[in-house]
Amino acid sequence: MNNIPPVDLTRQHEIISQEVESQVIEILRSGRYIGGKAVTDFEENFAGYIGTKYAIGCNSGTDSLYMALRALDVGEGDEVITTSFTFIATSEVIVRVGAKPVFVDLDANGFNLDLQQITAAITDRTKAIIVVHLFGQPVNMSDLIAIAQKHNLYVIEDCAQATGAQWQGKKVGSIGDVGCFSFFPTKNLGGCGDGGAVTTNNDAIASKVKLLREHGLVRETGAKVTYRHDLTGLNSRLDSIQATILDIKLRYLDTWNEQRRVAANNYQKLLENITDITLPQEVPGGVSVWNQYTIRVQDRNQDSIIIRDLLRSKLQQEGVISMVYYPLPLHLQPVYQDLGYRVGMLLMTEKASREVLSLPMFPGITCEEQQQVAYSLKDCFMNL
Repeated sequence: MNNIPPVDLTRQHEIISQEVESQVIEILRSGRYIGGKAVTDFEENFAGYIGTKYAIGCNSGTDSLYMALRALDVGEGDEVITTSFTFIATSEVIVRVGAKPVFVDLDANGFNLDLQQITAAITDRTKAIIVVHLFGQPVNMSDLIAIAQKHNLYVIEDCAQATGAQWQGKKVGSIGDVGCFSFFPTKNLGGCGDGGAVTTNNDAIASKVKLLREHGLVRETGAKVTYRHDLTGLNSRLDSIQATILDIKLRYLDTWNEQRRVAANNYQKLLENITDITLPQEVPGGVSVWNQYTIRVQDRNQDSIIIRDLLRSKLQQEGVISMVYYPLPLHLQPVYQDLGYRVGMLLMTEKASREVLSLPMFPGITCEEQQQVAYSLKDCFMNL
């Protein structure tokens, strides 16, 4: 019985290896490693794919969020509403610009924030909402935009795990004021290193992000360097090699996302009769790209033992490597103690953190491997 990893990037590479290696060698021989045609080609193609006027490449998904907030003039004294059930980058950037993260609980039926609780969290200091399309599942953007417009708030879409996901026919990252993407290798569109992008239809936002990503440097026509800096920016450029690899992978993305959807449907059938777990469901009106296939393991609370963790350990013994995203929600992280959150304040979020378990999910996972995951899961439950 072979071990089944949570993600296997080598299967993607086998498909595109010759094309990638040829293009990378060409870049290396060119001597143009930062900027240039490779980057601008990818930015143009990615904007076309998402459906926005602009896509601005940068160093990481974290930087894309940071620059989005800066471009919207979010800063000292402002508040930004977001979810506590996500990777810390989402809230980290809020603090970095001097604003305060305000956490809203999860929808009881999924892993995205509860839109009905947003209004109660709005104050006269609220300036923006960062919505996270977690695990590849899109948020109900129609309802969210309506709330934001009513209260004159900006909407930033954190699309790190959701490249290609759709809400009512529109790609995520094209619906709010700004879309933020990560190209970390395990994402749906992942490079061979770090990378990210900001998408928008707003000319002013795009111009400011372009300044921010390169030390606030102003370039004259023809990209001539002026050494004039209009903003305090940062070094957050997407390099040519990553841009080239991403541009190649972009052509395969829809195929790979469809493979994820097929795998998710297969899991639904294989696991539907296990009574101790709750399977993830696609949001009506949305199209998920299943960056993760995350089940919920019933929290029996026996002697303070988290059943999920016991199950995960037993699965690993049988060669099935699963992951937990996220065992400690942001509002309970030590770094945010000064915000005043306590255990019990975001009940759905805290319950999810005890129950979530992400099973192996990646393009190219075989039916046989999924059957092994299902068999092992059933067997482990019988022996808990």
